[in-house]
Formats: sequence, C-alpha cells, structure tokens
Amino acid sequence: MPVSDTAPEQASEPDGDALPVNELFASLQGEGKLAGIPSTFVRTSGCNLRCWYCDSYHTSWEPTGAWMAVEEIREQVASRDPDHLVLTGGEPVIHDAAVDLLGAVEMHTTVETNGTRYVDADIDLASISPKLANSTPTPDRDPAGDGEWADRHDERRIDHDALTRLIDSYEFQLKFVVADESPVDEIESLLADLRGSTTREIRDADVLLMPEGATRERLDETRAVAARLAEEYGYRYTPRIHVDLWNDAPER
Repeated sequence: MPVSDTAPEQASEPDGDALPVNELFASLQGEGKLAGIPSTFVRTSGCNLRCWYCDSYHTSWEPTGAWMAVEEIREQVASRDPDHLVLTGGEPVIHDAAVDLLGAVEMHTTVETNGTRYVDADIDLASISPKLANSTPTPDRDPAGDGEWADRHDERRIDHDALTRLIDSYEFQLKFVVADESPVDEIESLLADLRGSTTREIRDADVLLMPEGATRERLDETRAVAARLAEEYGYRYTPRIHVDLWNDAPER
C-alpha cells in the first residue's frame, strides 16, 4: 500500500510531539467488533515486527510517511465527519506521541496493536492482534528475500506481560489471522495462558478469527476456512470489509 497522497511533505521529525504518518483518511472500519462503523484512520509508519503477510507493507517492510505534529493530526481528525478514531500502523504504540494523540481527541478511540507493548493511554477499544507462528517471515515467505527478520520477529511476536496488561486495562478484542487450521492449537494455548494471567474474563466472543489476505483474490481462498473454524470453536468471525469493497487500494 503506497503512502497516502494526503500525507504531509515534512520528512524530518519536527520539534515537539509528532508521529510519522503514512495515511490519514476517513473510511469504514473493516474489521472486528466495530466493522462497518465510519471512522477516521491515522496510520503510523514503523513496526517492531515483520509479518510476511503484512497488508500495510509501506509501514513495516519499507516504512514510508512524513512527520506530523500531534496538534495538526488532531485538527485533521476533527475536521472529518466520523466520530471514531482508529490509530493503526505499522505498530502505532512504538511511538510515544501516540499517547498524546489519543489524549487530544474527543471521540471513541480504537488502537490496532500487535500486543507487544503496553501503554497507559485513552483507549476505548484495544484491538489486539497477537502474531502467531504463521506470521514469521521464514526464508520461503520473506518479502525482503534476505532472511534477516525471521529470528527477530519470532522472538518478539508474543509478549505475555504486555498482552495481559492490555487486557486488564481496556475493553479489548483479540484478532487472530488464519489461512488454514494450523494456528488453532497455538491460539488455544495462548488463550489458556492469558485466561490464567488476566483479571478479566476473555469470552469466546472477544476472540475473532480473521482470514489472511490483502486482496479479494486471497480472501476468496481463506475466508471459508476462517469462518468454519470460528463456528467450530465458538469464536467470532470477522470479515475484512475494506478488502472486499476496495481490494488493496490505499486509504481504505
């Protein structure tokens, strides 16, 4: 996904609180419990992981974007109609200024995170997507082709302490990307660990299975499997509305 045409041109980090922004746009939330809700998206650039199937390649494998001051982002968000903000990435919470932005807006906030870092922020919904072994860029599925990220990604992709603190602190959903049955045992094991460590109830309805795919063609291959597994295990299926509607177009 290319950098947004609406991103600012400032390439260097400005003085004060700022975020590297890849896209800023209004659309429909495509995934999760709030799928279909009109929302304004702030997509930051930069990530501490490298999922081989990443659907925002230009925020992770080849981070692109430009720096925006938090106040400028707040003004642009406020100028749009939706009263939901989705802060996404990349991994938005690796940037300290994400906390400042979340505290500056006056609307419902969803933060889409891989769950490897806890932050104390004004978050209404923590949309947590723990990265399973099926996300690791092994040599046969490494977009960069150099194998440098496989071990680093695998070591970082699950942080039980951060996941537990996020679940303890916020309304949450746990989204797992699936393309076949292979991740189910890992999902079940992780949920058992988290249910033993958190003070909150993790209901099956809080667990969402999402088909892997950044294009309609790929979703056609994975959608039925994700839906069948959700039905079989009592979890929730989440579509990827933005992909179904707009394929892999930017600002969607």
